[in-house]
Amino acid sequence: MATRASRKLISDYIAKRPISSSVGSCAHCSSAAESSPKIPHFSKKGRLLTGATIGLVIAGGAYVSTVDEATFCGWLFSATKLVNPFFALLDAEFAHKLAVTAASRGWVPREKRPDPANLGLEVWGRKFSNPIGLAAGFDKNAEAVEGLLGMGFGFVEVGSVTPVPQEGNPKPRIFRLRKEGAIINRCGFNSEGIVAVAKRLGAQHGKRKLAETSSTSPSSSEETKHGGKAGPGILGVNLGKNKTSEDAAADYVQGVHTLSQYADYLVINVSSPNTPGLRMLQGRKQLKDLVKKVQAARDEMQWGEEGPPPLLVKIAPDLSREDLEDIAAVALALRLDGLIISNTTISRPDPVDKNPVSEEAGGLSGKPLFNLSNRILREMYILTRGKIPLIGCGGISSGEDAYKKIRAGASLLQLYTAFAYGGPALIPQMKAELSECLERDGFKSILDVVGADCR
Repeated sequence: MATRASRKLISDYIAKRPISSSVGSCAHCSSAAESSPKIPHFSKKGRLLTGATIGLVIAGGAYVSTVDEATFCGWLFSATKLVNPFFALLDAEFAHKLAVTAASRGWVPREKRPDPANLGLEVWGRKFSNPIGLAAGFDKNAEAVEGLLGMGFGFVEVGSVTPVPQEGNPKPRIFRLRKEGAIINRCGFNSEGIVAVAKRLGAQHGKRKLAETSSTSPSSSEETKHGGKAGPGILGVNLGKNKTSEDAAADYVQGVHTLSQYADYLVINVSSPNTPGLRMLQGRKQLKDLVKKVQAARDEMQWGEEGPPPLLVKIAPDLSREDLEDIAAVALALRLDGLIISNTTISRPDPVDKNPVSEEAGGLSGKPLFNLSNRILREMYILTRGKIPLIGCGGISSGEDAYKKIRAGASLLQLYTAFAYGGPALIPQMKAELSECLERDGFKSILDVVGADCR
């Protein structure tokens, strides 16, 4: 038991620590000890604090020893809710950077429990343990991929990554609308550039390969089959263009040549509202020309048995029916591997329009985007006749929301704003709720539900 071990640890420590060495073991401290052999005097507050700390250590050890790993894992995720109020007090962008740093250094809970069996699915020949992913924009520079995947996301998308480093738009550029569960951002593709991101992903890829080579256990091999190039989950890389670039296609091609070897799928982002002229690339001719060039760049590279990474396009929610028809036509004609629906909106739907913060320029994400993005998702599923996998993104904050997205046509899902507000505890909660939705309505798997409301 941990209590017995803890008592032994303390008694051994006291026994091995004579009074003469209590000050230190270095030469300077030893001489000080010889000249002053008395035990240092601790204040009453100091003794209380020390006693409380030791008590907490013993109690914590005792608690861990009496629960199974799954229970303790659940406790760690729940405990992260205590930190959320602290983040709410910080500047939005500083809080974001702090969250990325925490994930990059492993200061976040790691999911040890298996995902519900009915959440597993295969898309593009890649196996996802669950359909809930993290959208691009959170880990822009691939600093925390391992930590984020370790929290239980089925996949993580990094970026948007630009060829040349750029600072993005002036600060402040991220604004919370907490009451509405929304965020407005006008970051403008702030990025460290493809070279920095390639170095990080390359190091992680090498670490992954080394682990695969050194591992001989059958269970580890099985885990590898269900993962991707980044580890236990699937890694997407979202590509952007530089603000001052005059040749958008060249920027995306450069991203493909540099980063595609580390990606399980690639995304062409032509829908951010914060880069001037970017959304013009969603036009039929412009999109067709762009996708052709990017596909050619990808296909001319050398690929192994797995083949090249799937290529997706991320579109805006602020599109007309004619725009959607054009995009669907291009996607089907060029056999695009998928679409992400959708990016942030420049509109301010009710009740956001009543909040003074809504006057800030930028893209709106979060709960107010849910219905708008769902409408676009349903229309695109129908226009593409269910032949192209769709990733639903926009306003998801619960398992029920996720279920509605899937019924509207999404094979996979992405979070951002809800995760920013809810933290790590939201991930297992959503997976459990989504699994319950499937069981409630008699579905055995995610793929059975995709597009159910469009049939």
